[in-house]
Amino acid sequence: MTSFIGVSDMVRWITTSDVPRILVGLMERIEQDYRRWNSFDKTPRVASHTPFGVIELMPTSDHEIYAFKYVNGHPSNPARGYQTVTAFGVLADVHNGYPRFLAEMTLLTALRTAATSAMAARLLARPDSTTMAMIGTGSQAEFQALAMRAVLGINTLHVWDTDPDALAKFVRNMRPRGFDITVASNSGETLEAADIITTCTAEKSHISVLPPEALRPGTHINTIGGDCPGKTELDPRVLHLSDIFVEYSPQTRIEGEIQQLDPTHPVTEIASVLAGQEPGRTSPEQITLFDSVGFAIEDFSALCYLRDDVAGTDYEKYIDLVADPEDPKDLFGMLGSLSPVG
Repeated sequence: MTSFIGVSDMVRWITTSDVPRILVGLMERIEQDYRRWNSFDKTPRVASHTPFGVIELMPTSDHEIYAFKYVNGHPSNPARGYQTVTAFGVLADVHNGYPRFLAEMTLLTALRTAATSAMAARLLARPDSTTMAMIGTGSQAEFQALAMRAVLGINTLHVWDTDPDALAKFVRNMRPRGFDITVASNSGETLEAADIITTCTAEKSHISVLPPEALRPGTHINTIGGDCPGKTELDPRVLHLSDIFVEYSPQTRIEGEIQQLDPTHPVTEIASVLAGQEPGRTSPEQITLFDSVGFAIEDFSALCYLRDDVAGTDYEKYIDLVADPEDPKDLFGMLGSLSPVG
């Protein structure tokens, strides 16, 4: 039988657990797996692009467990009453190929994306950072805010979105949780006191949400909205002002902000910083940029963390997913009641 976590049980797990504990635990598991970077098979995600959006598969394996995530990205969906992103994921045993764990990953991806952002910010932001600017307050925003507070203690937010309803939603969700929130009138205004900037927009085009002239020395930038070819959030001048860190450079050069740069432009993979092979922040004045597009190892980590955390609880259900006849060579024998022809 395959262990299964559906949407209702995922919601119940998150809402009845300590969310900061989940975010810190996810971050620690992601960091642990990035530190064993060379143990994993790595490939850019497999994408099917259409005029409506993109559907992707994100596979990886550490040669004991195989994982993949199915995920879509359809920026026009909210206007039609659908989520921009939906996802589910699977863990399978490498030794026999059987799927052992299946879970919804729309909510789990939001948590793991926020945990990854917090991991990068802990490595790259100035240790004295106290304020975050958030440009884009859609479905990822609350998770990003909670993760930054859980990991870095960031409680002061300056936020802006082109959609006033999204802004109101964010304030309604986050202010009761004790955040000090200032709603800006434009994106440049959010940067005036920001130590960390998080950009998370859904527009499927090349846009520019950060005025380069407004960037302050010492800022750390997390970009999480650019995640497919032709979809970026930053003016190329911001990239040239920054030292750039990525998850997996072959994928990020296709999908991330750096798709706008020459393919030889230097970037640093975050795993090499965690391993001590490359420096992260080297001065208080340095502008650092984490060009995050989401990578399969993060989904592997999130699925493993969830599997371990819910094991033996009533969040976990079982589904009959694998046809497993008593005689492995007699699959047809499972149809024993099938009436003969003639």
